Amino acid sequence: MIRIVPGPGLLHNSRVRIWQKLKITLEMIKFEHTIFALPFAFIGALMAGNGLPSGRQIAWIVAAMVGARSAAMTFNRIVDYRYDRLNPRTEKRALPAGTISIPFAIAFTVFMSALFILSAAQLNRLCFYLSFPTLAILLFYSYTKRFTALSHLFLGLAIGLAPLAAWLAVRGEFAWPPVLLSAAVMFWIAGFDIIYAMQDLEFDRKNGLFSLPARVGAAPALMLSTVCHVATIALLLSTARWMQLGGIAFAGIAVVAGILFWEHRIVKPDDLSRVNVAFFSLNGYVSILLLLTFATDILMR
Repeated sequence: MIRIVPGPGLLHNSRVRIWQKLKITLEMIKFEHTIFALPFAFIGALMAGNGLPSGRQIAWIVAAMVGARSAAMTFNRIVDYRYDRLNPRTEKRALPAGTISIPFAIAFTVFMSALFILSAAQLNRLCFYLSFPTLAILLFYSYTKRFTALSHLFLGLAIGLAPLAAWLAVRGEFAWPPVLLSAAVMFWIAGFDIIYAMQDLEFDRKNGLFSLPARVGAAPALMLSTVCHVATIALLLSTARWMQLGGIAFAGIAVVAGILFWEHRIVKPDDLSRVNVAFFSLNGYVSILLLLTFATDILMR
């Protein structure tokens, strides 16, 4: 029998293709937007330890966050494949455009899910046990837009688990401060996801999807988004008070309130030209600013 051994050129080309697919996948899931949730995980870890956790804990928390978000976002693109093909705003994404295949996306989701569970197991037994229902919540979000206008809050819940999960990773027990912080993140995410969904209002209505703007209209949806962000500030203040943080943390919350106020000033029901500024730029500042101010306050005590 003649055995054909792949030459070095074929192996090199195969590796190049895999790396290209990985790069395209990371671009598809907006990997850089991990910045929205990761700073809150760090805040939760800092609060749990009243200072810096160990390097090992930080490394596994980061790995868990990367695995969880990457799995959830890729699964969302798989589930929404049919709608992404029909929507002019999303038809050029990697899966509808055919630059990566569904089987590759599924394999990537499985790998990232395994990374999340493995990372949780390395932190403590409670995190390992909770990694399974957490992963179920992260993946189930992708279906919620099919049957409820509360899908924005469900997304907020999925991402808002980050600070509570990081607290559990360090301390291994539940407490109210990370629950309050997780609730703040939930309403913050829900608020700006409502704004982002304004772009697809007509598409969602035509295709029977349950986004809040599609269900109640643009102006009422923006008002509900404002309510979510008012709740965010109230919960951040409650978290800081419970943790007995000082002026730096409260100053950070005040600046965040100003950013959210400006976010709602630049998006109008009849003018969505600055939605991307509100969604990507301003919200990136929120998470980083809170991390810097909360971390400074905690580490200076």
